[in-house]
Order: sequence, then C-alpha cells, then structure tokens
Amino acid sequence: MDLKVRAKKLKTDIPTLFLAIKDNDTPILAKVFAGITVVYALSPVDLVPDFIPVLGYLDDVILLPLLVTLTIKFIPKDVLERNRKQAEGMWSEGKPKKWYYAIPIVLIWVLLIVLIFNAIV
Repeated sequence: MDLKVRAKKLKTDIPTLFLAIKDNDTPILAKVFAGITVVYALSPVDLVPDFIPVLGYLDDVILLPLLVTLTIKFIPKDVLERNRKQAEGMWSEGKPKKWYYAIPIVLIWVLLIVLIFNAIV
C-alpha cells in the first residue's frame, strides 16, 4: 500500500474511531485505545514537535498509523464496518482543531521535563 492510499485511509479511520468511542457495542478496551488515538490525531500539539528534523514527522508517519492499526484490532468487525459507513465524508473539509485535545500531550511533556529536572538536580 503506497503512502497516498495510507494517508487517505487515515482520513476515514480517525472519524471511524471517533464514532466507535460513542458506540455502545465497542468494548471498553477498544474505547480506551480509540480515545487515545483520536485525542492524539486531533491534538494540535504533537508528542514529537514537527520542527525537529526527521523525528518530527515520524510520529505522523509511524506512530499515528500504528495507533490506528492497534485500535482497530480491538474493535469487532461489524462495529467497525458500521462506523466506517457513518464516517464517510464526516470530516471532508478537514479535521476539527480543538485545543483541549492538546492537554494530554502537554501534560506528558511537563511530566518528562519535571522527571528530567529531578534527575539532574
């Protein structure tokens, strides 16, 4: 599968996972993974900032597809297909940008900085 096809598939998988969180037939573990994936995908702040050469884009190319793939494994096929059909064209004008989705990522960075500071001092 080439990169363009994978990117296009991600554009439908993220809304699918968003809908799967709200679906009562989705198992709890799948909802947890879907929540992490959707929050990370919609967060305007990346775990590895894009201005860092090479590493900044690795999270978009490797981490996000890995999270999506892992999450989809926990969702039953019938639930996934039902939500895929509902998600078609859901965010056709682009994904929503919500700043509160950045809170978990910012908290991870703050925790890392505190741990590094405590290790040094």
